Amino acid sequence: MTQTMDRTAPRDTPSAPARLLGRWRGLWIALVVLAAFAALSAVRALTGQNPLTDSGTVQATLAFAVPIAMAGLGGLWAERAGIVNIGLEGMMVFGTWCGAYVAWVTGDPWAGLAAGVLGGVLGGLIHALATVTFGVDHIVSGVAINILAVGAMRYLSILFFQEAPGGGASQSPPLPGFPRFSVPFVAEVLGPVQEQRIFLVSDLAGLIIGLTTGMSVITLLAILLVPASFLILWKTPFGLRLRSCGENPDAAESLGVPVYRYKYLAVLVSGGLAGLGGVFLAMVASNIYQEGQTNGRGYIGLAAMIFGNWRPGGLAMGAGLFGYTDALQVRGATAAVHALLLLIAIALLAVAVYQWLRGRRVAAVVSVALAVVLGAWFAFTDTLPRELVTYSPHIATLLVMALATQRLRAPAAVGRQWRPRGGS
Repeated sequence: MTQTMDRTAPRDTPSAPARLLGRWRGLWIALVVLAAFAALSAVRALTGQNPLTDSGTVQATLAFAVPIAMAGLGGLWAERAGIVNIGLEGMMVFGTWCGAYVAWVTGDPWAGLAAGVLGGVLGGLIHALATVTFGVDHIVSGVAINILAVGAMRYLSILFFQEAPGGGASQSPPLPGFPRFSVPFVAEVLGPVQEQRIFLVSDLAGLIIGLTTGMSVITLLAILLVPASFLILWKTPFGLRLRSCGENPDAAESLGVPVYRYKYLAVLVSGGLAGLGGVFLAMVASNIYQEGQTNGRGYIGLAAMIFGNWRPGGLAMGAGLFGYTDALQVRGATAAVHALLLLIAIALLAVAVYQWLRGRRVAAVVSVALAVVLGAWFAFTDTLPRELVTYSPHIATLLVMALATQRLRAPAAVGRQWRPRGGS
């Protein structure tokens, strides 16, 4: 009887459309990204706001997106193993100071990079000890690390930097930088194409120039860490075991997975990635350590991770979105930020069509109404208030997260205090 019921019971298998979507997910994502870039190019052509897609904006976007992406990637490693790491901000602070101090003392930026990563790992070790070994609430531990990092680095700055030439109680002396590289002839060949302002063609030229000119080796390393994390966590037995610790640690333990070891390792990697983001801020985005340099990027990285549905590709898109809007407002392109109103209106119309086809009539009507409001705002104004321009990165991120139609699903056991079945 039991065997018959087992044979005839419906199996939890994905439907044909779901299997097709999963099989072609990469193609769908590429098409969406291409469509978004084409819409941005069209807005640039209609408004004449060339900073929307020029190479300088692309380079600035990378500079702002990399530390956010590293913090978010660190959060992804920790949460996939079941540990909430709200202490990423403090781990980035450890990375900025440790990297700056060692680079200043030795004159070697690579030694500073190693020290910054190790500083972040130290923060991860503190968090792992508190949450995994002693069972401290994950949020409490993370907040404590953030407070500890700010106070400790302030004390060390007074101790070591205050009397140094060019240093002070809240900053380091000037630091050595990392080498930068450019792909030969790209700027020379594609520069004139960018200046012609041809729809889509010139925008692609600006994108390529921005991605291949004056790039720091640390930027390249950070970019490569995103696909590397995907391959490790989703394509290897090690990654499967680590993710099982965040989904069902009891089942993982029953299959012989050393859950504590994997949780520790994930949080240490998380801290190291956050420390790398801190090194980038101190030694690539600038050439000096300054107190408050992280400016909340650890928290923004967590938001990018959630926006990306706890996956590296979506995380990178979220970090890029924030970095792009931040790059526009920092470069002083207020008119370009104003032109984004038109782009958001177009995106809302696309969302409305999608929601209508899915039968969500109310959501579709609301999206159309918002699109009309933003379109009218763009048509009847020439600029935006300075306050909105300053906070445009935060506003854009919140809008996209609110309108995202993807089903966000955190790891099932994330944030849960866990003990081995045979332990106390």
